[in-house]
Amino acid sequence: MNTPPCMVWLPLDHRQLGEDGHQMPYLALGDKYARAVKDSVGAVPVLFPLAATGQIDILLELVDGVLLTGSPSNVHPAQFFEAVTDPGLPLDLQRDALTLPLIRACLAQQVPLLGLCRGFQEINVALGGALHQSVHAVAGLADHREPADASLDVQYGAAHNVEFRAGSPFADWAGAARAQVNSLHGQGVKRLAPGLLVEAVADDGLVEAFSVQGAAGFAYAVQWHPEWRSTENAFSAAIFKAFGDACRARHARRTAVPA
Repeated sequence: MNTPPCMVWLPLDHRQLGEDGHQMPYLALGDKYARAVKDSVGAVPVLFPLAATGQIDILLELVDGVLLTGSPSNVHPAQFFEAVTDPGLPLDLQRDALTLPLIRACLAQQVPLLGLCRGFQEINVALGGALHQSVHAVAGLADHREPADASLDVQYGAAHNVEFRAGSPFADWAGAARAQVNSLHGQGVKRLAPGLLVEAVADDGLVEAFSVQGAAGFAYAVQWHPEWRSTENAFSAAIFKAFGDACRARHARRTAVPA
């Protein structure tokens, strides 16, 4: 009997694409995330377009992990009980409607979960935290946005240090007490959700990585973008390998043939 491959679910963005006056709705996924799952996690990226919240539990039975990607959009401030302060803020309520309950279901069902950038913010909000809508406007915090007119190599280049808590698995994955990471985000953690443990902070004190305390499975998130050329960065590759190992362990349990 053929065994299905190890599979990781990547939720999609809802975007309007096209010229002004001729825009149409698209479901979008950045190529870099799918490639990181294939090349660094060692799994098959899978999509469930227009998945409904009522289908989350049954769909999770088909996969071995969930990767919450970054996105041009932000979590809607209404999700943490705030009004929108910037009318130009790109938002995606349809994604919020799926990913926030998906996060809680992953934790309940012990499905390996890794959040990147927007995904990091989604986990914080899903569990009761709040976000700065504009980190660069907060006194004492640095501007964590990428230089808008720079090349992709510059935008995704090392931007600042993060320091890991003593004993953090991130220190093991990095092979050091600190590491340099890229920075391409406007929002950030304002209030950390109950049950999240800070794993890394930036030089200005902004939370850059956390884990879910008490989670029975892999449950980590980072504010930066390790998916960018993940095979070329040993630290990024180690994060994805750890996630992949957790996914493969679930896959072995999920596909085991009863004796």
